[in-house]
This record gives sequence, structure tokens and C-alpha cells, in this order.
Amino acid sequence: MAGKIKQMIDTIIAQRSKGNSMLIGVVKTKLMLKGIDPGKFTAQSPDDPAIIAKLEAINKELA
Repeated sequence: MAGKIKQMIDTIIAQRSKGNSMLIGVVKTKLMLKGIDPGKFTAQSPDDPAIIAKLEAINKELA
């Protein structure tokens, strides 16, 4: 299923920022510092199991 990574990134950003535009930038920066560039992935991006596992770990860590 292509686009799962983009969907996960969008979910993490939405959960952590709660709609605050300033926090959206902070969350994106945190993801970049952890090795995930949110701008790199689109709905057509192929799903990489390693990236998905990393995003799941980040989501648990930030929760």
C-alpha cells in the first residue's frame, strides 16, 4: 500500500501539533533530527518497512 509512510507522518504531526501552526514546524524538525524528512514522502512513495518501523518507534517515543 503506497503512501502509508506519508499517512503516518501526517498523523504524527497532527497528533503532536494539535493544529498549532508553530508546533507543526517543531514536530517536522524533530522528525528530521530523527532521520525522517517529511517533505521527502508523498502519497505515491513506496512503503519501506524500515521507515515504517522507525516511525512507529518515534510515535511511541513522542506519546
